[in-house]
Amino acid sequence: MLHGKRIVVVLPAYRAQHTLRRTYAAMPSDVVDEVLLVDDCSDDQTVWVARELGIKSAAHARNLGYGANQKTCYELAISAGADVVVMLHPDYQYDPRLVAALAALVASDVYDVALGSRMLGRTALRGGMPLYKYVANRILTRVQNLCLGVRLSEFHTGYRAFSRRVIETLPLGANSDDFVFDNQILTQAIAFGFSIGEISCPTKYFAHASTIDFRRSLRYGLAVLATTGAFLLWKWGLRSSPLFERNPRYCLAAAHGASRRLAPETAPSRTA
Repeated sequence: MLHGKRIVVVLPAYRAQHTLRRTYAAMPSDVVDEVLLVDDCSDDQTVWVARELGIKSAAHARNLGYGANQKTCYELAISAGADVVVMLHPDYQYDPRLVAALAALVASDVYDVALGSRMLGRTALRGGMPLYKYVANRILTRVQNLCLGVRLSEFHTGYRAFSRRVIETLPLGANSDDFVFDNQILTQAIAFGFSIGEISCPTKYFAHASTIDFRRSLRYGLAVLATTGAFLLWKWGLRSSPLFERNPRYCLAAAHGASRRLAPETAPSRTA
């Protein structure tokens, strides 16, 4: 616990069998109360490795997407009594040792949301981020800072911490099941007036680190711009959007029951 708050780390996993052990071993166990892994129907031994490590895990019955995986993660974390939820990719791209620092920013009630930024400290390119992704990140971040009225170093990191109030307040059920979920949740947090803090986080790009190709990156960039446009139209009162409505219909429990997405509990077989 930190500051009397229960810290739950969620791992949205897909094909993470080769990196999960290192990710889990590097976490600060003295401050993490529980670790939850949700596997998005991987075709490898991710779930087997998780259970061998003693990580409480669940698996989607079919591949639903990165955003859908996070929705399940947050539902399970709230059900597990989390006061602070830290979302960490189990591919060892982001440094797990910073879980404590991210969680502390939220557990101390200084911020509602905390981000591990690859752009602070200028470590992204040194860590192997492809140049086109770096350039796109900087352009999209500049556009969103201007349109959303904030000054974040990046909107696209996959390393985040949220207070329980954020998860329970935002209409996450209205969000995409794809990669743009990450951008939508930050845009929503800004729209709802939650405070966001950042720390510098070095990252590593290597063979088993999850990434998306150029085509999906392009689709993600267009979806980010669409999310920004929806925010501006909502802010100016020109068009409503379920992304920014305080409507219980779009809370996670109402819109996306995890029990309807998870595979039946079975002991995973181990294959070579």
